Amino acid sequence: MEEMFVNSHDFWKLSFRLVLALIVGGIIGFNRQKGGRSAGMRTFMMVSMGAALFVMIPLQAEGDSSFATTNALSRTLQGVSTGVGFLGAGLILQPSSDRGTPKVRGLTTAATVWVAAALGAATGCGLWQVSLLGAFLTLFTLSGVKRVHRKVKLHTLAEKRSLRFGWTKKKRENLPHDSEE
Repeated sequence: MEEMFVNSHDFWKLSFRLVLALIVGGIIGFNRQKGGRSAGMRTFMMVSMGAALFVMIPLQAEGDSSFATTNALSRTLQGVSTGVGFLGAGLILQPSSDRGTPKVRGLTTAATVWVAAALGAATGCGLWQVSLLGAFLTLFTLSGVKRVHRKVKLHTLAEKRSLRFGWTKKKRENLPHDSEE
């Protein structure tokens, strides 16, 4: 627990935490921006660094006891997660072009913004190993799982076509291959 607390005069430790929060948010944001998502690299960097800043404030405050600081940190984390939830809601509910009623889109982007805030908070608490591991797992989820999902979806689609037309494996081998799949 002592590793979380940081002296407000320790410039290098403060800088390390904030820069790492920016890097973690930037890496995830780059992945989302590359895919053309509504929240990009700058948004993720700001969310991650903002969360780090918010949690570093009670860790630097000199309280009467470690209980008071832990209590303040807990309330800060609750506030950050709630605030980022509202940001995510803005990403999810977008106006529809036809009737003006909101459409639900961007659930993954909103969830990823929430994760970026959590990673920034972890970095702000000095848990840089957790932050780096979380960033790696986030990137794996966003990129690797998507590839697996596509392959499974294509395989399932081919199976449904075979069943719908009553094709067996032997009959399918003799058919000309579709270039669309």
